[in-house]
Amino acid sequence: MNAVGIVEIERIKKRVRLCDYLVVAQLFLQDNFLTERELTFDDIKARLLGHWGTCHGINVAYANMKELFRDDENFSFALGPGHGFPALQANLWLDGELEKVDPMASRDIDGLEYICRNFSWPDGFPSHASPYTPGVITEGGELGYALANAYGVALGHPEKILAVLIGDGELETATAIDSLNLRNLLTTSSNGRILPILHLNGYKISGPTIYGRKSERELSELIRGFGFTPVMIEGDEPEVFQEALQKAVDSPFYIMRTEKGEGGPNRHQDAHQIPLKNPKTDEEELHALEEWLKSYDVGELFSREEGVLI
Repeated sequence: MNAVGIVEIERIKKRVRLCDYLVVAQLFLQDNFLTERELTFDDIKARLLGHWGTCHGINVAYANMKELFRDDENFSFALGPGHGFPALQANLWLDGELEKVDPMASRDIDGLEYICRNFSWPDGFPSHASPYTPGVITEGGELGYALANAYGVALGHPEKILAVLIGDGELETATAIDSLNLRNLLTTSSNGRILPILHLNGYKISGPTIYGRKSERELSELIRGFGFTPVMIEGDEPEVFQEALQKAVDSPFYIMRTEKGEGGPNRHQDAHQIPLKNPKTDEEELHALEEWLKSYDVGELFSREEGVLI
């Protein structure tokens, strides 16, 4: 690992802002994608479908890990909570990976409008990660497979490094919890390196998670029992995340604690899916959405003329 400096920290912050903005734009907008004018009801999609709750955490983890392994072609990021697909798509678009398989998803204003307009839309992109997405092998609604898949990719390839983001609700599945045993079987010099990250936001679709209710000591002892060394990451600040990544420990298991729906409208902090249900017909919700979008200052991150600015 290489140390990440001030310039890189700022780049991480900007990447998270841009990807968060793109998530919101994908969820809600069918026009006015850079909010260059006041939002109207006509700018909002007729049907809103997708998940916001886990997306900010995905963007935080993705940005921090990609920055740390920026020049390592053997690094990969595996995503467990595939229902946070707009975050994954935002990052794949930003890195140019989506354009490789879909030339319409270019890293310019046309490509930005394309991914936003066609997210969760007929004949467009599904609301969950699917095999249509580069590198995805499992339908995004099937939680629990990411860690096992990552160990499979690393098997016999010591050069590979895989960061695996696991939702705390996802860790309740039999597949995910049993996959933790693979650490004892496959952590050898002949296989690649796995870096699990538990996104501990405390909630799943039906209520609080088991692991969100555990004390830090209980959760840490559970993780230690599988042979990992738990490393806590409190909040979404990249300085804290990078400090955790620099700790010299054997078989680290990172636990990133953020709020469910963090970064969304304050009155919908714990939203799992769409935090504003009626911005197409409710004036107050429309203004709340506009304030939310403008809070990212996307003009500092993306230009209609120049494209990506970070």
